[in-house]
Amino acid sequence: MRQLPITFFAEGLRLDGDLHLPADLLPGERLPAVVACSGYQGLKTIHPARFARALVPHRYAVLSFDYRGFGRSDGERGRLVPQDQVEDVRAAVSFLETRDEVDPSRIALLGWALGGGVVIAEAADDDRVRAVAACNAIGDGARSLRFMHDSRTWEQLLARIEQDRRLRTTAGRSALVEPFEAVRLDTVTRGYVDAELYKAAGFGSAVTLEAVDALMRFHPDRDVHRIAPRPLLLVHGAANALHSPTESLALHEAAEEPKRLVMLDDKGHTEWMHDADPTFLRVRDELLFFLGEALADPVRALAPL
Repeated sequence: MRQLPITFFAEGLRLDGDLHLPADLLPGERLPAVVACSGYQGLKTIHPARFARALVPHRYAVLSFDYRGFGRSDGERGRLVPQDQVEDVRAAVSFLETRDEVDPSRIALLGWALGGGVVIAEAADDDRVRAVAACNAIGDGARSLRFMHDSRTWEQLLARIEQDRRLRTTAGRSALVEPFEAVRLDTVTRGYVDAELYKAAGFGSAVTLEAVDALMRFHPDRDVHRIAPRPLLLVHGAANALHSPTESLALHEAAEEPKRLVMLDDKGHTEWMHDADPTFLRVRDELLFFLGEALADPVRALAPL
């Protein structure tokens, strides 16, 4: 696999990414492409790179990148706003259209967790996107956050957000909080995060309460019906104690056909995200089947035998 460092711009901000290509790409060959998007606190080197390693050997181009404010991308540190990330993904699609290695008529989006909601919101307003896949996605930001909290911590969070709204109005700034004070990790996910994700430089940075406020106003389940008639694949851990299966169930209910929901029995949020894990390999196979149908080359399909 070849990994090409690239940059592109979203609303004037330079974003840092990698374009992953087969090592044996032929001269003039134009591949179907996938924009692989990370979740909350995610970076291009974590799950987007993992999906690239899974898909590129099957002759897909995969673009991974860091959202504004993360990694080496421009932007305010701590401003983790999903509505802004939607614009970053839209710019990523535009960037792929400029690449000679990519067939611009065969571009799909793949999002992990919060990124699953982001790609749904982006595709709803972008007819250039041919298909959408979302793993452990959120459909409603406020609902997904509430699921993570008990009554006491939820009321504390709401009070801090309300106080911060006044601070932003009078002082022009938002308070920073530890990332997992707002997004509260369950025990299983915490174990994976501590063992695996903190290996990535820059993971675990503080976020603004303004960003948490924006997350609570993020509602991909209100947009998902506009993806049709393009296909949608939803994959979710049935025992996910971080992002409730209710999220993908609600997205699936609101979506129009064609749509497919895959529930991973007895699996949580992310403990199975290892390249050789049997559950990850099952998800890879689901993605390959879905993308193979959705991004089929119409010219080749109509070519005589």
